[in-house]
Amino acid sequence: MQIPLPDEALLDRYRMPADERSHYTDCFSILYPGQIDLDAFVTAFYTTPLFRCERVVLRLAGIRSNDLDIAAMLSGEQPEFAAWTVEDRSENQLLLTDLAGRTRSWFMVAPARTQGTQLFFGSAVIARESQGLPLLYRLLLGLHRVYSRQLLRAAVRRLRAGRAGTAA
Repeated sequence: MQIPLPDEALLDRYRMPADERSHYTDCFSILYPGQIDLDAFVTAFYTTPLFRCERVVLRLAGIRSNDLDIAAMLSGEQPEFAAWTVEDRSENQLLLTDLAGRTRSWFMVAPARTQGTQLFFGSAVIARESQGLPLLYRLLLGLHRVYSRQLLRAAVRRLRAGRAGTAA
């Protein structure tokens, strides 16, 4: 499920040459058996029960959000959702940056080679010059990878159940 970042990915601008390890970029992908657009994918992702747990943690940190904020961000009515701001967008991709500008979240949908839609989710952690990745992030990297896979699976379950954008 973890794959190389596609060359056309908006997140590609943060990919480092193989010989440099100053920051981290990843890409995970999963097949959705039907046709789905970017907005439905992103909505499903951010409204999964798993991600709602993260939203609770963000709320404890003073960062509030709700499902209407997701819809407003996706429609262009507001440039942000929770701790993320839209950095770039195309018809089939969305690139978000966190409030501190240190991490990126990326989404992409593409027709699958056989049938259905290939869903992509990736992240980048941007190191400060000459400091490398923060130690805490390097320690949590394995957990991040597991969490990313689980979020993708949860989004597909939500899409299959037809509950994207509805309260869980």
